[in-house]
Amino acid sequence: MHPETTESVEDAFAIRRVIVIGAGTMGHGIAHVCAAAGCEVWLNDVSAAAIDAGLAKIQQNLAVGVQKGKLTQKAADATRARLHGEPDLRVAASLADLVVEAAPENIELKRRIFQTVTETLPANALLASNTSSIPLRLLTAGLARPDRFLGLHFFNPVHIQPLLEVVRAESTSDAALASALEFARRIGKEPIVVRDVAGFASSRLGLALGLEAIRMLQEGVASAADIDKAMELGYRHPMGPLKLTDLVGLDVRLAIAETLAREIDPVRFAPPQLLRDLVAAGKLGKKSGEGFYKYET
Repeated sequence: MHPETTESVEDAFAIRRVIVIGAGTMGHGIAHVCAAAGCEVWLNDVSAAAIDAGLAKIQQNLAVGVQKGKLTQKAADATRARLHGEPDLRVAASLADLVVEAAPENIELKRRIFQTVTETLPANALLASNTSSIPLRLLTAGLARPDRFLGLHFFNPVHIQPLLEVVRAESTSDAALASALEFARRIGKEPIVVRDVAGFASSRLGLALGLEAIRMLQEGVASAADIDKAMELGYRHPMGPLKLTDLVGLDVRLAIAETLAREIDPVRFAPPQLLRDLVAAGKLGKKSGEGFYKYET
């Protein structure tokens, strides 16, 4: 049984100011789509330099959109005008109708962020994690309003990928879920609702395929390119599992695998040694210039 609240539907849907914590790959993308949908957005990170880098990446993606004719210069300028940097997390949280945490997949780090956020977060604001694998039940300790907490798992690149996985914690209220679903559609996403289980739906299924592809490469079954081509041409996947792992980040995939191995099954989700070795060598995929493939940086 999920908790009910007495909030009106109008109040539940009043998300106009969004705070995104983390200006990296996922965070700046989330900020981008929220601003493009008409929200005022504040981007927060550990340093002003990180925030500036995230805002610059959004500006770059907007310019590409204009160049390709996917949006007008006027729309791009309006989106950029709704984006702000705020290095003080307490100040940022005090402004929020919705806070989306997009920090690395580290339970203690996320808990510390939520503790700081809840010091100034308005009572009716939604608090969400973009975690791709960590069970929400491990993140709710100490939250003043656990009924307003849920998962919003976006997909990379956020301004292009249509899916948004909405994860309902045991404590999430009906009103909070309804608000999140309405918001997802308003920012142009197709939401699915998933119960709070490690890896949810998308990460669990994607990881199973990705880990097996890495094992096949480790065992010399085929080259990385041919393994990917098998899924792209044989099963109509838009991107093969090894290319996708490079895009997601090998370190991210390793963290997800370790979470699912701990929470679900230590055999099915055991990270292959090749994955551990590449991460240890700093070969994290596209963002580092090399993973299963090499990239121009």
